Amino acid sequence: MEQKVSHGLRGAVTLKGASEVHIVDAQALAWQDTAEPGLRLKPVRYDNELGHFLGLVGFAAMTRSGLHQHRGVATSFIIDGSLTDYHGSIRLHEAGINLFGATHDAMAYQTTVLVSRLEGPVLYPADRGALHGLHAGSRHGEVRNLAPEVPPEMNVPVDTLAVAQTGVPGVRRQTIFDYAGTGSAHRFVQLGFAPGTRCPAWRAGGLTEFWVRGGILWVNDRPAHANSFVVIEAGAEVRLQSPHGALLLAWAEAPEEGLQGQQTHAVRPSLFGF
Repeated sequence: MEQKVSHGLRGAVTLKGASEVHIVDAQALAWQDTAEPGLRLKPVRYDNELGHFLGLVGFAAMTRSGLHQHRGVATSFIIDGSLTDYHGSIRLHEAGINLFGATHDAMAYQTTVLVSRLEGPVLYPADRGALHGLHAGSRHGEVRNLAPEVPPEMNVPVDTLAVAQTGVPGVRRQTIFDYAGTGSAHRFVQLGFAPGTRCPAWRAGGLTEFWVRGGILWVNDRPAHANSFVVIEAGAEVRLQSPHGALLLAWAEAPEEGLQGQQTHAVRPSLFGF
């Protein structure tokens, strides 16, 4: 039987279904320590009930996560350091994809920081003792790996992925994970904006989130600098531009809807590859 544990960790953004656009500069967020020495978070979203999280995770050198099992898709991107489990290592500027049932213990041999997004709870064995809140939705439960032949993560060297055109002039897309086989029609991509790019206005069909990796992205006339998160609630109207270029990771839970009437392109533009 799973047992939920409450943590005192809080995110900077709480989704209220108000179709809002939130910009959070992670530079300005304070690190929040978990109860486990060496593990800390900068939560942008932290929903302990659903096990949903978006933000930064920090490991001190020689720190491990503890054995756990993902009960929903988890995605991450290494921005400093590396993590190692029995399958091997995920390295700098690689994305890691943990599918439902992925079971492992991640070790940081050096100081490590990653961008992380969780879409479901995480189980820890009962003998783990007190849970430290590294994962939103941490629970005690029986941890059995029912698919040991499946690697605990898929590691993707993001910058070497094939580049596709989005149909929006100046915006290119590299698809990291299309969620095929997970039961969710989501997308996880890297987007590159050439200097001077302006996107036609669009409406978010579902929760859509960015982490700006480099440059400056203007969102509804507000700047999102490198190491900023953008949380776009379903139904929000969005205008994007980048006068000087930008590189970002994006998660989209539904296609965007164009707001400028009938498209003149032969193929409907798609930022996220739906």
